[in-house]
Amino acid sequence: MSISTVLVRKGEQKDIPAILELIKELALYENSPESVKMTEDELLKHGFGTHPEFEFLVAEVDGSVQGMAFYYYCFSTWRGRYLYLEDLIVRQSFRRLGLGSKLFEATIETAKSQTCRQMGWQVLDWNEPAINFYKKYEAKLDGEWINGRFYFE
Repeated sequence: MSISTVLVRKGEQKDIPAILELIKELALYENSPESVKMTEDELLKHGFGTHPEFEFLVAEVDGSVQGMAFYYYCFSTWRGRYLYLEDLIVRQSFRRLGLGSKLFEATIETAKSQTCRQMGWQVLDWNEPAINFYKKYEAKLDGEWINGRFYFE
């Protein structure tokens, strides 16, 4: 497949249906489709308005959203402001065409432009394609920390 026109841009409300589709595609890839509880209404409520809780970039191919970088800002007591990349997703049929790189690089530039001192993300230890992708950027992949969380249903 060849791509004629790729545009990486800041996400907008009109992109929410495509964003939820991408989230569900990622959950399926990670063998956990039942874990997605998010709705379009929740994405709209929390992503837009006076104090948005997240932002996202989209990769459009010929006018259609085929990938996204979903992120929010955090604060580290050691480093200060940082961008946390929650998800980097490219539709399976559009992988290995450079969309992930374009999104990742645009996210790095976003972090820098927002005076962040670091950017963080997680990758599953079995996801070799993603691990190799991040290694191309000489990212520090740290196996030392153990993640903790609670789920409230």
